[in-house]
Amino acid sequence: MSRITWSRTGGPPGWRVLLLPVLALASTLVVVPFGTVAVAGAVAAPVAALIAFHVLAVHRTAGPALAGAATATMVASGTAAALGEPPHYVAGVALVTGGAVAVAFATGRSRRRRRAHRSALVAYRAGASAVPRFAALAERDRLAAELHDVAAHRLTGIVVSAGAALRLNDQERTAEALRHAIEAGRQAVRELDRLTGPGERAAMAGLADIDALAAEHGVDYRRTVDAEPGSSTEAAYRVVREALTNAARYAHGAAVRVHVERDGKSGEVEQIAMCGGPDRSGGGPGLTVTITDDGGTVAVPGLGTGHGIAGLRAVVRTAGGTLSAGPEGSGWTVKAQLPPAASPAVRRWPGWRGPIALDWALVVLAIALSLGASLLSADVPDSFRGFLPAVPTVLLSGLHAVPLGWRSRAPGRGLAAVLLALMLWLACDLAGWTQPPVSDIFLVYWWVELTLAHGCGAYLTSRHSRLAPLAVAAVGGVALASGSGITGNRAAAWAVLTGVLAFPAFAAWSLGRFTARRRERLRAAAARQRKLLDRDADAAVRDQRRRIATGLRRTAHRHARAVVAAAEAGHLETVRTEARAGLAALRELLTELRDRDGGDAPPPTVAGIAALATRYGTAVRYTGSRRPAPAVVEVAAYRVAATLMAAGVTLTVRSLDDGVELSGPAPADPGVLRRLRAMADATGGTLSTSGRDAVRVWLPEVFPSRSE
Repeated sequence: MSRITWSRTGGPPGWRVLLLPVLALASTLVVVPFGTVAVAGAVAAPVAALIAFHVLAVHRTAGPALAGAATATMVASGTAAALGEPPHYVAGVALVTGGAVAVAFATGRSRRRRRAHRSALVAYRAGASAVPRFAALAERDRLAAELHDVAAHRLTGIVVSAGAALRLNDQERTAEALRHAIEAGRQAVRELDRLTGPGERAAMAGLADIDALAAEHGVDYRRTVDAEPGSSTEAAYRVVREALTNAARYAHGAAVRVHVERDGKSGEVEQIAMCGGPDRSGGGPGLTVTITDDGGTVAVPGLGTGHGIAGLRAVVRTAGGTLSAGPEGSGWTVKAQLPPAASPAVRRWPGWRGPIALDWALVVLAIALSLGASLLSADVPDSFRGFLPAVPTVLLSGLHAVPLGWRSRAPGRGLAAVLLALMLWLACDLAGWTQPPVSDIFLVYWWVELTLAHGCGAYLTSRHSRLAPLAVAAVGGVALASGSGITGNRAAAWAVLTGVLAFPAFAAWSLGRFTARRRERLRAAAARQRKLLDRDADAAVRDQRRRIATGLRRTAHRHARAVVAAAEAGHLETVRTEARAGLAALRELLTELRDRDGGDAPPPTVAGIAALATRYGTAVRYTGSRRPAPAVVEVAAYRVAATLMAAGVTLTVRSLDDGVELSGPAPADPGVLRRLRAMADATGGTLSTSGRDAVRVWLPEVFPSRSE
């Protein structure tokens, strides 16, 4: 039997990071029941358990960490029960343990996110220098695709019609060919002018453009679709245009049929491409485009560029569909299946996985301290002797603690709710319904008010939050002045106590304002860096466009203008010669553009995913409003895309208002899913699967500050 040994450098990648926290937590949970017997053990064992649990939350995903929290709470309360403690004491142990592990969980999750944030920033800064170059390469690819699809289509039509007229030597056909050359040549000149202009892009084609294209070529045309999303109709238009251009080149004289119709099977394509199952947005089935011909003769040899079908297949894959092209009978068939409109994005709130985990951990801690600590006594507290006395205490404790969950989202409302809970507690005191009195509660647990005052300073504007410390001091003064230890003039006592409480309240608020200003400085610095990077990228794009425009003006643009001039002069042979020369110049330019590579790895950004897809030989589909995302989200999205593309997955990248979502077919390897889940978890995101066929990874942006 072979012997397996774990060396210092051996073992699976990262096995210590995954295994040691679990072993540490398990060992401490075993020690806890025995350690509580001795005084030293009673202190050391819980501390060791909390440290191990913190390490578990740092190095593992949220699911195992929460399971560890539940286990630690059950072990602690079970130990107390096994030692014969009364039920109220066991409940107190459970609450206090839950509060402690909640804080350990939140701090561990926070450290996990900070580590991911630092790693992402390092990767982003290291790859930022490649952003301008790859932006230029993306512009190059866009221009190359438009040159092939637009100018080559026009010039091919001119060559074919001129050649047919010259062969027939018919005056009517010659006049028609000259008119076509003038019109198509002028369109080619306009389109080349647009391509060489300041970055203006062609409008997205619709179904009406497909109708006009079919009418221009005089084919047998049938359309049974009334409306489809722009991405599908644009891809359908390009499929029809390329197929008709190829039919004119290689099947001259053949009957050509173009069918644009709905196809229920496209829902399956959508399920794979969009990872959302059948469309639920009301878009219905997808779009099927079929172009067939009966075979014919080659109109003029050497008109093709050799990149048409490959480029078309990339266009269709980017739209989330599939393309097939090949001989059928004596002719040729091109068929594209395009998905319907994408289903609406499912917005997920990060909750306990995201940055607000600490807020809810503070809620648990506040409840644990206010209720759990009072239960850790030899006798049952007076406030828990019976159901009716316990109800007000439990409800008011909850009202005083739960608003901490709004610390970063709505701290103003949270502070108002906490102060209202104090006033309700005071009213119950006056009615004799609660124990202990609100003055004692405020003395022990007014860290809740200070925490929310800090939150107001950190997440609200100065104008909206400046009254927060005054409100804390004033209401706290009322609570303390109502105590039984106050004798004499309570109004004067309230004024003095309010003044005393104002100092720590303003200190907490000022610390929050300092945090807010520091956060704004970091955001402003990041915005400046992004602006400089965008400026460099725009300059690189303009330079790329200028170089391509210079080549076009020397070659294809000059030939297109010569075609128009020759057609206006009635020289059909010259028209054909100039059009063929223009096609040859375009073919040479396209070959030169496609032979250039980007060199090193693409930048780790959402935009860099497209270049990454080219290298992996896959496709990526972008949806939603493209806008810059924080560096952490950009890098995380790039890493998720790289992991999926390495498994051969075709991706959809959706930009949302609150983050980025990546979706595609689920990888067969479970290890890939585990890595993806860890990536999403480290940024506060989620991974969800749809059966075995689809996977979605949602990466949220850092929670923004809000004003009320």
